[in-house]
Amino acid sequence: MTHRERILAALKHKEPDRVPLDLGATGATTISAKAHERLRAHLGLPSQPPPAVFSTRSTTVVPDEAILRRFDVDARPLSLGAPTGRPERKLSEDTLLDEWGVTWTRHGGTHYINSDGPFCHLADPALLDLEKADWPDPTDPGRFEGLRDRARRLHEETDYAVILNLGIGPVHECQYVRGYATWLEDLLLRPVFSEALLDRVTDIMIQIANCALEEAGAYVDLVMYGDDIATQNATLLRPELYRRMIKPRHKGIANAIKRHGKPIVFHSCGSVYALIPDLIEVGIDALNPVQVSAANMGTERLKQEYGRELAFWGGIDTHRVLPTGTPAEVREEVKRRIDDLHDNGGYVLCAVHNIQPEVPPENIVAMYEAALEYGR
Repeated sequence: MTHRERILAALKHKEPDRVPLDLGATGATTISAKAHERLRAHLGLPSQPPPAVFSTRSTTVVPDEAILRRFDVDARPLSLGAPTGRPERKLSEDTLLDEWGVTWTRHGGTHYINSDGPFCHLADPALLDLEKADWPDPTDPGRFEGLRDRARRLHEETDYAVILNLGIGPVHECQYVRGYATWLEDLLLRPVFSEALLDRVTDIMIQIANCALEEAGAYVDLVMYGDDIATQNATLLRPELYRRMIKPRHKGIANAIKRHGKPIVFHSCGSVYALIPDLIEVGIDALNPVQVSAANMGTERLKQEYGRELAFWGGIDTHRVLPTGTPAEVREEVKRRIDDLHDNGGYVLCAVHNIQPEVPPENIVAMYEAALEYGR
């Protein structure tokens, strides 16, 4: 099979010639800059030129093509450009301001964390505050400049699956612009404002998705976007609250993507188990990252209960095994997840979320070498 055929077969629940692999094809399946540099050195690759930045906020990079070929990775990313009207800009060495008006701050060279937003200081926000806000322009040409040509080259000049990265969903963005805890309170205390905010954000995201797929959809194989709707032990919201307020917006975004005929990889960390039937109804084709350390996220159970309707993308434990395990333990982890998830396709193997700086390069090599050997 070609790399593209392998990914698409897995998503269609057809068993490919080997388990497909991902590294760096999405914003939630890539690698931190420090871990990438250590992996380069371990593999004897030159440290120059520096890798392309995937996300400044999460300090992640696009892996070197030499690394991707070394591990025979099956997919490649297609990312939107920066809006020209209001690009993300540095306020200081450790502070960023994005197009939504959200301030991002880091300490000691770590990840940037959202620290302020345009609605964070409103004690009793009203619909008028939404009308007065300065919203991003979803049709800003900078997002789509060169997108079609980059997609076409990937599709026609390689056999890799091309994944369009749309980024985060309305849950995250509402948290950023309003404040994490305050937004959760709003859902119960200010439902009219909450739904209006969700609609504003979701509408912008739908327009961006439509524009991107109209521009480059002919060369895109699947689409990735995400919203963290769970914690380590449970869902972030009660399931009934998710179904009433969030699910219709997720469905709206999914419908926009499906109108272009593209499968969807949906990212949510945590114990999303209770909402998996809802995600299937929304139209999700594959769940990422399959956080196996979270409650009720055992891979054997997930495959038995939902493997006919949903594919799984991720699964290799980053809570303990990758950062602190031995290469032998990593190989056993890979075998376990393949045994649980590979039957009749439906599995793309990679780490649970981005590979962090503390993960030894030996363990990264062990993960992909075991997958290539055992995944056949």
